[in-house]
Amino acid sequence: MKVALFGAVRASVTALTALADAADVDLRVFGLAPTKAARHSDFVDLEPLAASRGVAVTAIEDINAPSTLAALRDFAPDIVCVFGWSQLVRAEFLAVPRLGVLGWHPALLPRNRGRAVIPWTILQGVSETGFTIFWIDEGMDSGDIAAQVRVDVDADETAASLYAKMEGAAAAALSELVPAIRAGAVPRMPQRHADATYCARRDREDGRIDWEQPAGLISRLVRALGDPYPGAFTDSRLGEIVVDVASVDASDRYWGVPGQVQWIDEGGVVVACGQGTAIRLHLVRAPGQPAGPAQALFKMHEHLGARARRM
Repeated sequence: MKVALFGAVRASVTALTALADAADVDLRVFGLAPTKAARHSDFVDLEPLAASRGVAVTAIEDINAPSTLAALRDFAPDIVCVFGWSQLVRAEFLAVPRLGVLGWHPALLPRNRGRAVIPWTILQGVSETGFTIFWIDEGMDSGDIAAQVRVDVDADETAASLYAKMEGAAAAALSELVPAIRAGAVPRMPQRHADATYCARRDREDGRIDWEQPAGLISRLVRALGDPYPGAFTDSRLGEIVVDVASVDASDRYWGVPGQVQWIDEGGVVVACGQGTAIRLHLVRAPGQPAGPAQALFKMHEHLGARARRM
């Protein structure tokens, strides 16, 4: 069975490995040209891994470009897998493979269609999500479902830990799905479109911390936007500071205006938040610096956020 893989992110690595390990699969990889790496915060150049597995790679910039379609037709795949690509595919692309185009989505479709799904999942505060492989159509994440794997979301889940769970779910789903399709079973379960929900695209400014929010929500924002994403950040006297690790401080000992540093010790920096709550900052990044202990950067009672920006 001939399979073409289009990908440009960490999950694409999982798909490449699973497909390269599958029996009787003739694999061809189409990767995003490194010059376009800025499209994905978790960009991965697939060429080194593919080369180590003896898989040919074609670097492209546009999945719907005539040159891409020509190369795909020359390969004549049975299935195309689009696992980690920022562009929607068009009808001309969908018509190339004999059996169809498979996509992946880090949610239990039809829930959470759209963009930035892992951060939004953590921000939603849910206890369960999942991973879906589906047959791409001309809509947005709306095609028939080929496979789904459920994944628990822990109370302290981070973007990195949830991403790792999704990679494991993807590997498990592909390892079962590819042999089934090769044997003639082509699973297609229509989605219940009436149950669909949608996640909007996020940009960096959406990660700015609003210290008027309660500490629990700010902690969730930090966890949702960490590696491999740009991170939650705040203004300070040193410029914009990215918060990599933080936790709710439940001691109920501090009084101050939201965004004000309340306490500094070896365990971090306590900052007042909305509704009388407080958060403890552990690891932060100053402009141009690697992550380090928060207590090394801040001063007692200084203000973070909008007030710091005005000073």
